[in-house]
Amino acid sequence: MNYSQRLHHVIPGGAHTYSRGDDQYPENAPQILERGQGAYVWDADGNKFLDYGLGLRSITVGYDYPEITQAAIDEIHKGVNLTRASVTELHAAELMMSLFPWADMVKFGKNGSTVTTAAIKLARAYTGRKHVALCAEHPFFTYDDWFIGTTPMDKGIPNETKTFSHKFHYNNIDSLRKIFEENPSQIACVILEPTTFHSPCENGKDGFLNKPSCANCSCIKKNFLHEVKSLCKEYGAVFILDEMITGFRFDLQGAMKLFDIEPDLATFGKGMANGFPLAALIGKREIMELGSINKEGAERLFLISTTHGSEMTALGAFIKTVEVYKKNNVTDQLWNYGKKLIEGANEIAKRLEISEYFEFGGYACSPIYITKNVNKEISLDFRTLFSQEMIKHGVLIPWVALSFAHQEKELEITLHAIYKSLEVYKKALKGDINDYLVGRSIKPVFRKFN
Repeated sequence: MNYSQRLHHVIPGGAHTYSRGDDQYPENAPQILERGQGAYVWDADGNKFLDYGLGLRSITVGYDYPEITQAAIDEIHKGVNLTRASVTELHAAELMMSLFPWADMVKFGKNGSTVTTAAIKLARAYTGRKHVALCAEHPFFTYDDWFIGTTPMDKGIPNETKTFSHKFHYNNIDSLRKIFEENPSQIACVILEPTTFHSPCENGKDGFLNKPSCANCSCIKKNFLHEVKSLCKEYGAVFILDEMITGFRFDLQGAMKLFDIEPDLATFGKGMANGFPLAALIGKREIMELGSINKEGAERLFLISTTHGSEMTALGAFIKTVEVYKKNNVTDQLWNYGKKLIEGANEIAKRLEISEYFEFGGYACSPIYITKNVNKEISLDFRTLFSQEMIKHGVLIPWVALSFAHQEKELEITLHAIYKSLEVYKKALKGDINDYLVGRSIKPVFRKFN
């Protein structure tokens, strides 16, 4: 059996996250990876790839960054996981609060699903309501029922559970207001990402090459995030921002700083510990304290209780990651590199006269690429073709995640690979894509059937 067959033989889906599944990559992608260093990964056969997957966006400084790795090793030598709360745990919590002064308390976990669901539980307990409003354009919040029940992959989710979740649309405040009006005094909370690749400001445009700054903006009340916050206040719902992707990428203090918005609760993960397993729920004391145990006579709320939530390896990595961010201005590097990548890729597409069919866009710190067919329709076939050709030139780019390890050399390698890949893309536009595409196309994660 090859690596893929062996993986599927012992692991349902062949991986522990759907984004690592075979159906998310072209058939020439490496079936299994052995190690990563800086901005590169190697497969089990020793083949080297410049990587833009970056551990599903969890690596923001670089694979095996020496200072961060050593900080984690130092915590291992302290015993990894102690019987009571650790000094490292306290330092990490205090550091998190220093980054987000609007928040008062933090609860750590090991994955984003844990902390987003904890936020929902707090909101329901705080308001005494059951229903949740979530943004339809944001692809993933949790593996728990309140979200998965809204997707096509809802097998195993009770129908009655599905009725408690409602989807609204980003930059459409009326779609959210309608949910409140149709479910009077029933909406416990609203949860969304601050942004993906659309501006929440009516004066903004889709995608930014430079960091946005909404502080002291005259139209701040028309900013979608501020409209959502205002609506939550009007209807007594908890306002939750999910910064799983934007946090520690848009800014060390999250996209909320750039958009000048303070939620009631916020969730983080991905790059906060440079790949080590750590997530966080932060929020205002009056809500977070529902999970406390030192309020005499108060009804208890079982919030998050995980044996490994306080293991010191990831917490030590988080503390050092913040230090590295500050010392090296990591987020500035992400914005600067992304700007050059977007401009360079789009110049190549323009030169090849296919800019109407292929485009890099989004925020410079978190770019996206858009692939279209000859009819100018979004195409997974052409996305597969582009990714396939990039792999032939040593670049693994299922999406575009950036790290501090991506420097000028990596930009040069990437742009050369883009040029060679788009030459094939152009030929496929003029002919039959099946003459160029090897094997099946990638598929959406959330689909009803295999």
